[in-house]
Amino acid sequence: MSGLKQELGLAQGVGLLSTSLLGTGVFAVPALAALVAGNNSLWAWPALIVLVFPIAIVFAILGRHFPSAGGVAHFVGLAFGPRLQRVTGWLFLSVIPVGLPAALHIATGFGQALFGWHNEQLLLAELGTLAIVWWVGSRGASSSANLQTLVAVLIVALVAAIWWAGDITIKEIPFPALTDVDHSQLFAALSVMFWCFVGLEAFAHLASEFKQPERDFPRALMIGLLLAGTVYWACTVLVLHFHAFAADLAAAASLPGIVVELFGVKALWIACVIGYLACFASLNIYIQSFARLVWSQALDKPENRLARLSKRQLPLNALNAVLGCCVVSTLCIYALKINLDALIVYANGIFIMIYLLCMLAGCRLLKGRYKALAVVGGVLCLLLLAMVGWRSVYAIVMLAGLWVFLPKRSAVPEAR
Repeated sequence: MSGLKQELGLAQGVGLLSTSLLGTGVFAVPALAALVAGNNSLWAWPALIVLVFPIAIVFAILGRHFPSAGGVAHFVGLAFGPRLQRVTGWLFLSVIPVGLPAALHIATGFGQALFGWHNEQLLLAELGTLAIVWWVGSRGASSSANLQTLVAVLIVALVAAIWWAGDITIKEIPFPALTDVDHSQLFAALSVMFWCFVGLEAFAHLASEFKQPERDFPRALMIGLLLAGTVYWACTVLVLHFHAFAADLAAAASLPGIVVELFGVKALWIACVIGYLACFASLNIYIQSFARLVWSQALDKPENRLARLSKRQLPLNALNAVLGCCVVSTLCIYALKINLDALIVYANGIFIMIYLLCMLAGCRLLKGRYKALAVVGGVLCLLLLAMVGWRSVYAIVMLAGLWVFLPKRSAVPEAR
């Protein structure tokens, strides 16, 4: 069976990762961090990047040496065998009923801000967004990458325009002295801000589609991480400068509010369109990654429709299955009026568990300083699970349940 088409370059990879990290967070998280930690949040972003770097490097090295559409599940399979590989894959897929409808709801919220959409109108917008994801996904990873690179450029341009119009200088940035940093506020901000860097595990599923994965995948991952961190820091400066945060103000309204203040009400549509595209970009890379994971998981049964590729070497059947699940989940959540905010916290525990499994695989597969980084990354993941608190029990129960109830199968062929 032929593998996925290798068509991604370095710039496209940077666009894919940076937009997946920025996604739904770029408009909301800087305001949330400022609300929790004030000026201390300016130090929190560099600290978070330093903390995430060991985890990111392990992802980069594993993706360079073992590129596969299976992503983290493939790394875990190499380290611990096919059973835990399938458990990890299904653990990642268990996010679909919760995480993706939540991201859809956030994305279409910008339509609500612009046009006053409610109820059925928002539902139709969510279903329309899924249709666009299918269209982009049916054209290949290169089309997704080109679109998301454009979105990354638009986000950077918007932030740069606000800095320019606001006449912000380096001297005006309210950096507190290191001796004056409130560590309790700093840690509180870090627990909020970590979710901005959930996306590395989705990017890992695209490693095998780079033209030169050994060279370009780790570079794209590190550059994309730094670019996203810089944009988040720059947005935090803006939120603090214009004091665009408050307990009674929606966090996602912070940047659009600044745009209106500087450029007038007519410019609101620019901020909302870019906000929607940022959410769409994050949603798109996750759905495409889920599709590739489903395809790789089905390879042990070549006669399975999900294991087939299209003429353009795309996992369209798997993509259709993932989008079908998204549609059903979206309709159920709408009909049952489920509170998505509560469910997202449980999904975050799943992501941390997946990161932890990747770090454990790194401890087994890597050597020397990279193995040491995997150990450090694993400790950080355990600390993050502790920060989630009792809600992390959901991820632990899911992992144990999948281990017990998933039927045993033979080893899955490597999906490249």
